[in-house]
Amino acid sequence: MNCKQVGLFLSGATLLLSLPACNGIFEGIYDMPTTETGNEYGFILVDEGARTGRIYIDATDYTEWHYVDLRGKQVTTTAVDGAAPETWDFAVHRYDAKTNGAAVWESAVKDFASLPPAGSVPLESFARDEWTTDRITVDMSQMMDGIILYAEDYWNPCLSRWLDVDTSTMPPIYTLSGKIYLLRLKDGTCAALRLANFMNDAAVKGYMTIDYLYPVE
Repeated sequence: MNCKQVGLFLSGATLLLSLPACNGIFEGIYDMPTTETGNEYGFILVDEGARTGRIYIDATDYTEWHYVDLRGKQVTTTAVDGAAPETWDFAVHRYDAKTNGAAVWESAVKDFASLPPAGSVPLESFARDEWTTDRITVDMSQMMDGIILYAEDYWNPCLSRWLDVDTSTMPPIYTLSGKIYLLRLKDGTCAALRLANFMNDAAVKGYMTIDYLYPVE
């Protein structure tokens, strides 16, 4: 992967409002990680009989992807410019998400029991990943000079809607969709995901709590 420098020659106020997160002097306003809680990471609260569980990921580092293998119940963390693991289904970078050849549909429901049968959803309703050069932020250390570094990578526009970050106000407003997202994986099986939280117990943003149902039958 390559990084692309994007110069934003805007006034200071306009620049700050346009960003999903800020470091440095805005540490208390935005979502710069400052503490650890010591909580268990990876697959937790797994119920094999119900095929459900929870995935807890420390996604505070902008330079990392976290690759999730639902079948193997593994989370593998790599640098944004590193190679993906051999087996994975979806990945998380901060609040961004991508898939391994899957397609995603956003349902209108907020609990797994209310999810309609996967076969009832038209294939054209599922969104594929898109190549992006200005979504995956990796370095904002030169932000005040109008420079942000982005990684060029795939990104799923549908799954990434699980959290809306409204930067039109100061501080930004974070809104969980709370909706169930259905993933049609490349092996033909389906998984359902819901972002339950994006903060840890200390209210530090970037800690992702993801509930899942897999496989969806």
